[in-house]
Amino acid sequence: MPVQLYPHQVKALEETKDFNRVAYYLDMGLGKTFVGSEKMIQLHARENLIVCQKSKVQDWIDHFYNNYRITPFDLTDKDDFDLFFEWDSIIPLEVDYYKPKIAVINYELAFRRPELLKLEHFTLMLDESSMITNPTAKRTKFIHKLNPDNVILLSGTPTGGKYEKLWSQLHLLGWNISKKLFLNQYTVTEKIDDGSGFKRNVIVDYKNVDRLKLKLKQHGCIFMKTDEVFDLPEQVQIPVEVTNTKEFRYFMRNDLVTLSDGTELIGDTKLTKRMYARQLCGQYSKAKLSAFQDLIESTDDRLIVFYNFNEELAKMKSIVESLEKPVSIVNGSIKDLDAYETESDSVTFVQYQAGAMGLNLQKSNKIIYFTLPQSSELFEQSMKRIHRIGQKNNCFYYLLMVKNSVEQQILETLKQRKNYDDALFIKYEGEFQ
Repeated sequence: MPVQLYPHQVKALEETKDFNRVAYYLDMGLGKTFVGSEKMIQLHARENLIVCQKSKVQDWIDHFYNNYRITPFDLTDKDDFDLFFEWDSIIPLEVDYYKPKIAVINYELAFRRPELLKLEHFTLMLDESSMITNPTAKRTKFIHKLNPDNVILLSGTPTGGKYEKLWSQLHLLGWNISKKLFLNQYTVTEKIDDGSGFKRNVIVDYKNVDRLKLKLKQHGCIFMKTDEVFDLPEQVQIPVEVTNTKEFRYFMRNDLVTLSDGTELIGDTKLTKRMYARQLCGQYSKAKLSAFQDLIESTDDRLIVFYNFNEELAKMKSIVESLEKPVSIVNGSIKDLDAYETESDSVTFVQYQAGAMGLNLQKSNKIIYFTLPQSSELFEQSMKRIHRIGQKNNCFYYLLMVKNSVEQQILETLKQRKNYDDALFIKYEGEFQ
């Protein structure tokens, strides 16, 4: 049976029917996977390459098998990799001429496979195209060396609130504007002291946003927010403030502190000072750990907890286990959702980098943020793990915040970046002469 699409998905495909290079910047939960897949099928390329996060490789394989009865080649497997390139010499072309060859590989492995540069006349689809926003990264340079006939970009947070991150994606869509000219036309910079006595140009704002949105539209970009097409439940953020500590204040004044257990924190660079300041508001904050325990004890509902550092996980997991609640974990080394799937009072710990994108966790409607990420993209993506199609209840987000600390600065930056990102999703219908 043909895939049944929602009206907004049909609309996105209709608006890009004349484009062979497109970007579907659809809000998380709006089904970018199906829109991208349908566009790929419509483009009729014999060979198709999907590049995604490592955790999503099997999901893409299952998606095409379950919905299109096509079994993609898993290019993370050496045998499948070799078979993909040998397939047409093994199987006569007329046998499966009408069935596209689809291969899936993750970003981290793709640039280590120079054989992919031999591909010709193919469709390239990038899932979470925000993964190539850094033009100097190996993965981005490799993607730009590929020579596809068609390009499909998928992302719910294409910029993370930073328009400069669009440039490498737009390059793939055929907008041949230099990075220097792009920055000159659309960003506002100021010279700011970086703390070492030297001043450097820092992007502080954006300009000509309506013109940028028109150019994006002309190059096959579709922006769509969830509330445009679905009446999803409300999202409610609830700050849970806890007291600051003398250790944090001492560290911020002196760049070092010795904790009661003998741990010594030395912020001898901007980077280490920022990291330890965040940890003093997280794993080393007894007040926050106590507030976390209070939240866990206050409900028997299924809970999702986002965190940054491994030590945060260790201390929170100890608290949850002492309360005899079932635990699931998703991080760089573990993906165990058994308790989440089967236990209504479970607590699921998710590390931002490993699980803020791609997971469907709408069995829960409550998220606890033990600490905040520094990336607007990860923060926005994390909230959509529960606020998506199929969610029937209002969604609540508990932000554990240390008063008068670096965490409030981080939250303000995340809000500012969200405002910039949202501006791109507001449709611009004008024209320029």
